[in-house]
Amino acid sequence: MSDARSSIFDFDLTKIFADLRLRPLDVEAVWAAQRRNIEAFSQANQVAVEGVHAVAKRQIELTQQTLEDLSSWVREMAQPVSAEDRIAKQTEYTKKMIDKGLAHGREVAALAAKAGAEASEVLQRRTTEGLDELRAFTCKSVPSATVVAAAAK
Repeated sequence: MSDARSSIFDFDLTKIFADLRLRPLDVEAVWAAQRRNIEAFSQANQVAVEGVHAVAKRQIELTQQTLEDLSSWVREMAQPVSAEDRIAKQTEYTKKMIDKGLAHGREVAALAAKAGAEASEVLQRRTTEGLDELRAFTCKSVPSATVVAAAAK
């Protein structure tokens, strides 16, 4: 008895791809799109680096301010005062520094988030443009074989 079942690999590729019409590839347009992609990455990187610089600069300023506050607190604590006054000043200073620390942390986080959002916006804009370009590449009309054959005559 013969096996009437055929293999899953028993098919004709020419039939499957007979109606597939490949459009000519516009290499210059592809290169231009890739160039714009690289420019967008470069711009996003520049925005991110500027953001990192802004965050670092602000952190340095905040650290200097904190050290100045600490220095004045140490001078103040070196003065002879009663134990109750010293405890009150230490408590007040501690509360003040905790509040400042939280505010500074929020400020630095906001700067970092802003820089990240700006860099992401650059990439998002380029991604949208790239998808529009891809749509344009795929929607270009290709002359049919009959038009090309008629033009050749």
